[in-house]
Amino acid sequence: MTPPLSPTGYADTFVRDHLPPADQWPVLTFDPPVPRYPDRLNCAEELLDGSIAAHGADRPCLFGDDEAWTYGELRDRVGRIANVLVGERGLRPGQRVLLRGPNSPWLAACWLAVIRAGGVAVTVLPVLRAGELATVMTAARVTHAICDARFLDDLAAAGDTLPAAPDVLAYGGDGPDDLTSLAAGSPAGFAAVRVAADDACMIAYTSGTTGRPKGCVHFHRDLLTIADTYSAHVLAPVPDDVFTGSPPFAFTFGLGGLLVFPLRAGAASILLERPRPEALLDAVSRRGATIVFTAPTAYRAMLARVGEYDLSGLRRCVSAGEHLPAATWQAWYDATGVRMLDGIGATEMLHIFVSASDAHTRPGSTGLPVPGFTAAVLDDHGNPVPDGEPGHLAVRGPVGCRYLDDDRQREYVRHGWNYTGDTYVRDGDGHLWYRARSDDMIISAGYNISPSEVEEALLSAPEVEETAVVGADDPERGRIVRAYVVLRDGATPGDASAQRLKDHVRARISPYKTPRSVVFLAALPRTATGKLQRFKLREAP
Repeated sequence: MTPPLSPTGYADTFVRDHLPPADQWPVLTFDPPVPRYPDRLNCAEELLDGSIAAHGADRPCLFGDDEAWTYGELRDRVGRIANVLVGERGLRPGQRVLLRGPNSPWLAACWLAVIRAGGVAVTVLPVLRAGELATVMTAARVTHAICDARFLDDLAAAGDTLPAAPDVLAYGGDGPDDLTSLAAGSPAGFAAVRVAADDACMIAYTSGTTGRPKGCVHFHRDLLTIADTYSAHVLAPVPDDVFTGSPPFAFTFGLGGLLVFPLRAGAASILLERPRPEALLDAVSRRGATIVFTAPTAYRAMLARVGEYDLSGLRRCVSAGEHLPAATWQAWYDATGVRMLDGIGATEMLHIFVSASDAHTRPGSTGLPVPGFTAAVLDDHGNPVPDGEPGHLAVRGPVGCRYLDDDRQREYVRHGWNYTGDTYVRDGDGHLWYRARSDDMIISAGYNISPSEVEEALLSAPEVEETAVVGADDPERGRIVRAYVVLRDGATPGDASAQRLKDHVRARISPYKTPRSVVFLAALPRTATGKLQRFKLREAP
């Protein structure tokens, strides 16, 4: 059962005061291999100082577009930034600090400094506009903000709409009040503020593909837990690994894969400000990256140019953020010889909780529960459905959903489980197979049709670059299967192409699953984090 919260170490208790009631929490489990952590700790200290103690301060740590820092240099900058925050800007333990900027060593240092100083990090995408920023700052009661100097305008406009604007520090500029200048004049030593292991260290906001974003509260121990479960037992990095990838720190997939996991392992990370497919390939071939984190869309885009780069040093490829089609897995394996690790995670759960692994990889299957987690396929009442039948994916483990002051907690947590919003099937060996987002299943002429199954069939057609399948209203049939398709260069859209694709699908899966409508697009709608905005396709006329 979920243990009671320990006494807080924070002076500002806003986050703890606005956690969901205890009876709305998921059951938390701390079974092996989940470690036991001290009652008082600071995860930034554990990640940085712990790695220095184990591996030394002179090891390479962070690489940016034009800079490279060792572990010792990172700790130096983190201490200087923390001294500015506390000594000059009055940050008190428990106060919320907004972080805004593209991935870079400086953003990483600021994130670590906020937590080392006892603050609660609220990292947002640099592309958010003033209204979106104001929504987050109001919900989280943000008191301070640290922002890349190139992205100050929207932040200033958002602050003008608030009763009390946050104290803003810019970095990357050349003025005397810029954080880079202030930090250079501050002492490097800063004793980490150790608080309760179950005090919040961050609030991660969902990417907002629909509706108002939700603030997901995660504790200091949670950041260590994801490194000591998924990373340690599935990814298994070594100190000589070099990580890179496309997801931003505002996306917990990126925070874990590009900062938390490499730091915990004593490894290095290449942080790309513009992580286009060509930049990812270059990071592997020229800069020595061995582990890549990105979404299936990026892997498909890289396939078109993979032959132009030397990827012989690549040993791990992690895919998450959306379903990984078997065709994409196979094409990547054929081109690189690397078995992609598919996985499913959630902002609510902080990182990946079901994943393929070295011992258990079946193309098309998401995999098995990560050690320390339990997953089940349940009906609406919380009862397991038989293997082979679709149901709601539900998960329990050492981390769980805790929305900040949000009634939607009751929707995500039911019967003690975290309901991820995905429809899955479990096979007789326990492997989990994605079918659809639970609200994306298509019911047509009495049949339940999985969009992902139709998408898999379409992606096996050589002229298809990307596709998304949704249900569309139809006056005769109620709902029909509609496929939105992005063709590869050289392929021609039109009625003839649409018919060829229908025939291609009909030859591979049951005829009733064949799209009755095929719409060609130049690109699929996506969020800034790369997630497909399927709702926009459902709403299309």
